[in-house]
Amino acid sequence: MSGDARVQAARVLNAVIGGREPLDLALPVADARLPDSRDRALLRAIVRAALRHRFRYAAALMTLLNKPLPREQGLVYELLMVGLAQLDQGITPSYAAVDATVAAARILKRPQFAGLINAVLRRAPLALAEFAHSDDAQIRFEHPRWLLERLQRDWPEHWPEIVAANNAMAPTWLRVHTPRARREQLQGWLAAHDFATTVYPPLEDALVLAESAPILSLPGYAEGAFAVQDGAAQYAVDVLDARPGQRVLDACAAPGGKTAHIAARTQGIGLLALEVNPARIPRLNANLARMGVVCDVRCADAAAPETWWDGRRFDRILVDAPCSGTGVMRRHPDIRWLRRPQDVIAAIELQSRLLDALWPLLAPGGRLVYATCSVLSDENAHQLAAFLSRTPNARARDAVPHAFGIESGAGRQNLPGREGMDGFFYAALEHAGA
Repeated sequence: MSGDARVQAARVLNAVIGGREPLDLALPVADARLPDSRDRALLRAIVRAALRHRFRYAAALMTLLNKPLPREQGLVYELLMVGLAQLDQGITPSYAAVDATVAAARILKRPQFAGLINAVLRRAPLALAEFAHSDDAQIRFEHPRWLLERLQRDWPEHWPEIVAANNAMAPTWLRVHTPRARREQLQGWLAAHDFATTVYPPLEDALVLAESAPILSLPGYAEGAFAVQDGAAQYAVDVLDARPGQRVLDACAAPGGKTAHIAARTQGIGLLALEVNPARIPRLNANLARMGVVCDVRCADAAAPETWWDGRRFDRILVDAPCSGTGVMRRHPDIRWLRRPQDVIAAIELQSRLLDALWPLLAPGGRLVYATCSVLSDENAHQLAAFLSRTPNARARDAVPHAFGIESGAGRQNLPGREGMDGFFYAALEHAGA
């Protein structure tokens, strides 16, 4: 298979858009065909731009193509997207963007489209500029209409801020794994290799990279000295507030970032990590092993405790619930293309089942933390309000640090981009007994 980054970018886009494959699954396949880290960085820059700005690029292509491409030429269409992304975002010089994308058509054995691609890309800048201020909200704001309507309903004062953050690049946050390194120590290792970082004082384990970098090659990664984890997600252990000797359940554990953080922050706990998807267990185990975390990991459905629970109650339960992912779209731009309204409905139903199934497993006086990386009220404030109304012995506690987000029902919501963090919701519920 070709090692050309533009060829692989077209294949990844075709897998995501045509095959509805999550970007996190499609990218590693392409990475394996690109041995040079610079090519892998180029691949990511192109793909993320093409997914973020696809509404505008698609509108531009409608005016640039005399007639639609045949359905079977999906790769050619995605190659045009690859070219537009390079031109629009200045990823490569214009001449290189055009010439290399034309060359990629030949590598893909579509030489008959080389002339078309060349002509379209040379005329593209004017068309792209024309749609920058389109009257069509989907094109102007680069979000599907259904999601724009939800954001405008839930956040009438803040939705433009959310949209702008979703369309921007996200900084790289690291969580220092304190059993393996101190924060100042890791910062020194990174500085010695010319990777500048800053600290975020409210989070004692956090570092922010000044520039994106190939994570696997950073000093300390192989040794388990850090994990890549957004600052908003790092608040989990502060809210959970586990204590030595307690039994702790991480109900939706993969890929293991919060599991490892809980283990690192609180020694002497009994930690059980559940993951329902067997395909995610190897990555969960690998991440925990890299950081030297030893705990009980099981492939099990947290919403069906009868299949795994031993009858002993937990003092702390973290429910990092499956959700729409609308708070992390800047990191996962494929969400705007893969997520549909019916998926949100399914997520809401699953969240409700998880809460109802896990609450009886919490000891009196114990704490359950409900978290999502969503900004939709139906998954967050409304979900918690419904649970509290049907659960008399559940009490909401203001355990979320006030530096994090804004008050939203029984919890707190961070909006994407605030403090450089992802969109995240946390609520702490305590068992009142009986």
